[in-house]
Amino acid sequence: MKPLKISNHYLQLILLLVFVWVAFPTYAQENSAEGSASSIERGTFFGAKPTEYPDWFKESFLEFSDDVAEAAEEGKRLLLIFQQDGCPYCNLLVERNLSQKNILELVQEKFDVISINIWGDREVVTVGGQAYTEKEFSEALDVQFTPTLLFFNEKGKAILKLNGYLPPRDFLTALSYVAEHHEKKTPYRDFVRAAHAGTSASQKALISQPFFQRPPHILNRHGDSRPLAVFFEQQECPNCETLHNKVLADPEVSKFLDDFNVVQLDMWSNDQLTDIEGNVRSFRDWATSLDISYAPTIVLFDKNGKEVIRSEAWFRKFHTSGLFEYVSSEAFLEQPNFQRYLSDRADHLIEQGIDVNIWE
Repeated sequence: MKPLKISNHYLQLILLLVFVWVAFPTYAQENSAEGSASSIERGTFFGAKPTEYPDWFKESFLEFSDDVAEAAEEGKRLLLIFQQDGCPYCNLLVERNLSQKNILELVQEKFDVISINIWGDREVVTVGGQAYTEKEFSEALDVQFTPTLLFFNEKGKAILKLNGYLPPRDFLTALSYVAEHHEKKTPYRDFVRAAHAGTSASQKALISQPFFQRPPHILNRHGDSRPLAVFFEQQECPNCETLHNKVLADPEVSKFLDDFNVVQLDMWSNDQLTDIEGNVRSFRDWATSLDISYAPTIVLFDKNGKEVIRSEAWFRKFHTSGLFEYVSSEAFLEQPNFQRYLSDRADHLIEQGIDVNIWE
C-alpha cells in the first residue's frame, strides 16, 4: 500500500482547523467571562454634595504670617478650613453650622476664615516661611478628614485642630474656647467637659458591645499580633449613642473589628490599665496623654503599638468601616493618605456593583 501523500496546501489547512478547534473553546470561554464581567451593573455613589463657601471668607494670598498679623490687628484669630469638592460634611459645616445666627456672628466677629482645598495646587507660605502647594501643606499637617479646622493665635502658633465635622453644639464650644483665649488657662478637653456637663442623653453608663475586651486592660501584651482599637467614651454622650446604635449596630461595619483587640474606656475614669508602653495608669491619665478631647474618639494602633489614625466625635458607616479596614489590612503602609484610600475603596466597591453611601 502506497503511503498517503498530503500536499503542503492541505497540510496547512488541517493544522489551521486543529488550531481553531483547540483555541475556540478558550476564546469562547474568555469572551463569555468578559461578557459576564461587563454585564455587572456598577454600583451607585450617594452622598456627595457641592458646597458654596460664603463670600465673607477671606480672599488671601495664602501667606499665613500676613494673615495672622492682619487678623490680630482687628482683634481676630486665623482659622483655616481644609475641605474637598463633594464633601457632605463640609456642606454641613457651611449650611448647618454657619447658618445659625449665634455661630455665624461669633465666627465673623472673632475669626478670619480661609478655605484650603486638600487637593489644590495654589501655593501657600507657612508662618515659618516654608512654601507648599495646598495638597502638600495638607499632607504635612496630616489632614485625614474633611473638614479639618486649624486655629492660630496672634503669634501664628496653632492652638487647636478639629479633625472632621462637629455638630453645632460642639462646634460652638470649640469656637468659644479659641475666641475667648481659654487655651491660656484650661486644657481643651476640660473646657469641653465643663461646657457639656448635664447634657441630655439616655444612657448613664457606657454602652456595652460583645467585641469589647473585658478588664483588666493590659495593652502591652506580647504575642497578640492584632492591631488595637481603643474607644474613648463617657456617660451621657449623645454622639456615643449614635455610634453604637446606628453605626456599630450594622454588622457590615462591626465585622471589621474581628481583626482587632478592642477596648472601651471611660475617658474620665480613674480605673487602672497597663498602657501600650507598659505603664500602669488611670484611663483618665492615658486619655490626657493622648490628647483625647471628644467622646467618642476611636484611636487605632498597629500591631506594634504605634498610633495609625484616630476619628473623633461624629461617625458614619462608610468612613468608620473604612477606618477599621485601613488599619487591619495595613493599607496605611502603602497609602498614608486616608482620603485617597477611601476614594479608591469606594471606586472598588462600585465596580463590583455595590452601592456606596458616604452619608449614612
